[in-house]
Amino acid sequence: MKFRFVWIGKTRDKNWKALQDEYLGRLSHFLRCEVKEIREPAGGVDKRIEGNRILEILNPKSFVCLLDESGTRLSSAEMARQIENWQTRSLKEVTFVIGGADGVSGEVAERADLRLSLSFMTFTHEMARVIVLEQLYRAFTIISGYPYQK
Repeated sequence: MKFRFVWIGKTRDKNWKALQDEYLGRLSHFLRCEVKEIREPAGGVDKRIEGNRILEILNPKSFVCLLDESGTRLSSAEMARQIENWQTRSLKEVTFVIGGADGVSGEVAERADLRLSLSFMTFTHEMARVIVLEQLYRAFTIISGYPYQK
């Protein structure tokens, strides 16, 4: 299985970037990972343009997990079970999408196979990237029985 991460813009803060890279490195011990950063539209936020750019790079066969504030909320253990389910189903690629500041277009939301919420709280996009990476790493340690999750 491979995880792809699609998000709008680059991680500019060096501290968040370091954490992002740290968890991507840890995750790579369990599966292949790829990050696709989509260029922000010139002139500010435009969900339609961002949405089209996201849809253009999505693999049609990929299982798409959209990070969405109104999505399903899972505990770390439930996320581990979700990943095990994906493995049992022999999914080849799971793509995690983090939209822009105003969310995603309706077309991107419709394309999602799963909408996942990280919290009732709102996070910056740089924080959300690190949180999802850390939680995925945590899920794999739970699956593998590593002591990290304790």
